Amino acid sequence: MTTSECCLDPVRPLLLRRAPVVFALLGLLTVLMLGINVAVGSIAFSPAEIWQALRNPAEASTTSFILWNIRIPRAIAAVFGGAYLAASGLLLQIYFRNPIVGPYILGISSGATLMVSFVMLTSVTVGWTLFTPFISTLAAFAGAYAVMLIVLAIASRIKGGVTLLIVGLMMGYLCGAVTAILTAFAEKDKIKGFVLWQLGSFSGFKWDEITILLVLGGAILALLYLQSKPLNAFLLGEEYAASMGVNIRRFRLLILLCACALAGMITSMAGPVAFIGMAVPHMARLGFGTSDNRILIPGACLTGGLVASLCDLIARTIMAPVELPLSAVTAFFGAPIVITLLLKRRVKL
Repeated sequence: MTTSECCLDPVRPLLLRRAPVVFALLGLLTVLMLGINVAVGSIAFSPAEIWQALRNPAEASTTSFILWNIRIPRAIAAVFGGAYLAASGLLLQIYFRNPIVGPYILGISSGATLMVSFVMLTSVTVGWTLFTPFISTLAAFAGAYAVMLIVLAIASRIKGGVTLLIVGLMMGYLCGAVTAILTAFAEKDKIKGFVLWQLGSFSGFKWDEITILLVLGGAILALLYLQSKPLNAFLLGEEYAASMGVNIRRFRLLILLCACALAGMITSMAGPVAFIGMAVPHMARLGFGTSDNRILIPGACLTGGLVASLCDLIARTIMAPVELPLSAVTAFFGAPIVITLLLKRRVKL
């Protein structure tokens, strides 16, 4: 932000001063929600038992086993899963300059689901033991990229946000149709596992998967943050970005690859999670009062982690011992936000 730009927008300095406060509040709430998710569960532990288990991870006790093998991985997965979906949605909204675009709406999650269904419902992975247990993740990436490329190919011929949304929805329906056919011919035991996966949940995460989230996802987010200034230039139009030295073709490809990688990674491990990628970027814009991606990228990640953690807590506690589908909870949370934004039309990219 140049001096002249700040002078033209007297509100900007106030917004920039507000950002650290919002970051601190979001960080505090996210850490608090992380602690609540670790402490709260179907089995109650006293604070002393939890503290003892956290201090001694190798302790041979029920408390230590449940915390370190079930609750802590799930709590971490919820934070990073929400962060990555929010970042993916933010990138797609920037790319298409459309406020209601997200991985779920554009069919990216449906493509990832289709490829995971091939892995879980068929025997096509027999002999691919070298890639186990990462075959689902690789399949989800392939599905996400394939659908995104098809949507882009059509969007390059027909300009218009509504058309793009329709194409994404149709791709989602097509992927859903193929998935339904695979389900009809699959064995019963495989169907049960796939149906449970489709409900969406951060349960069952292992430390190997957490490592993938931290390493791969962290590297992608770091790359994105380094591209904050080109993203800001891209918001003002491709011609302006090109005049600032941005290689438009390469930059567009980078945005899509990162968005699909983040969405496909979470979908492969947690199942389809709706509305986080669409609603959270708007919440971040409203919370920080800016479209500057140097603030929005970390802000959307923190907001996404907080929202996903809250939804995961609600999903597993509100009707305990029955766990609600995660996407059902996120839909109740995100749909009113998106509808309100559409009615007011106050959010601009």
